[in-house]
Amino acid sequence: MRVLGIETSCDETGIAIYDDKQGLLANKIYSQIKLHSNYGGVVPELASRNHTRKIIPLIQSVLKETNLSGKDIHGVAYTAGPGLIGSLLVGATVGRSLAFSWNVSSVPIHHMEGHLLTPMLENTSLSFPFVGLLISGGHTQLIHASNIGEYKLLGQSLDDAVGEAFDKTAKLLGLNYPGGVMLSKIAKDGILNRFIFPRPMTGRPGLNFSFSGLKTFAANIIRSNNNDNQTRADIARAFEDAVVDTLIIKCKRALNYTGLKKLVIVGGVSANATLRKKISKVMHKRGEKVFFPHPKFCTDNGAMIAYAGLIRLKHNTKKTLNISVYSRWSMEKLSKP
Repeated sequence: MRVLGIETSCDETGIAIYDDKQGLLANKIYSQIKLHSNYGGVVPELASRNHTRKIIPLIQSVLKETNLSGKDIHGVAYTAGPGLIGSLLVGATVGRSLAFSWNVSSVPIHHMEGHLLTPMLENTSLSFPFVGLLISGGHTQLIHASNIGEYKLLGQSLDDAVGEAFDKTAKLLGLNYPGGVMLSKIAKDGILNRFIFPRPMTGRPGLNFSFSGLKTFAANIIRSNNNDNQTRADIARAFEDAVVDTLIIKCKRALNYTGLKKLVIVGGVSANATLRKKISKVMHKRGEKVFFPHPKFCTDNGAMIAYAGLIRLKHNTKKTLNISVYSRWSMEKLSKP
């Protein structure tokens, strides 16, 4: 079975083709970072307009790259949420329309379920059940994943998502949008423990997160110091260490609570090198396993949607033209394939 995947939830247009026998055949992404950088964040109307301009050329490009046509595609999967409504509608409309014209089935995919399955794109040893940590610009969630469509929310951020906190703190440091990557880059030159940030909500029971206070803590330190390059690097390192330590503490707590031995970390922030290094050491010491996607699959992409679509289309080939997209969508409401 061969599935075309369409991802347009926010500011990346991702198109991919996944084959159940040959694996990933093509994966193309157009990023809107330059478009939104002048505004310091994503402008929803500009994002949806850009998806409209880029989506068809990208689909044509992956078909040409794989020497395939519509008659070679057996299903279409598209992101239906959560995300920006205007952007989601672009992918959903094109996805349903292509499926209708090619006379194949189409399936709406939960964006975060797509992320959760990304390590399986390349690592066939990963299987359910596991604890999933979803960390991105819009989400910070701990999930008990029993199987496809069987998810229980263990904890989530009560305010800023971890990626959002990275970007906001980077902005305070004078770094360009999106600043999370740049913050991690300068943090490499930071002096350990010159500044000590709190590890929020780790001194109380539970699996929820809170990161807005770290941003405020950083703002106060920035205001009270001479912010030369070294000081900025030291603040960046202290902030990153606090975030990483907090995530690790909550992951260990979730594993202890569920009794599971496998941890999956996905989403844009899962590409963070410090997090990968520290959590890998912790999991090895505990005799447990941690799985990450390849860095190229950490950000939004069509490959994860195509893969999730393949799994669901194998069990449901019902054809419909109904279109529903969701700005908010709990994974706990998903059904089994």
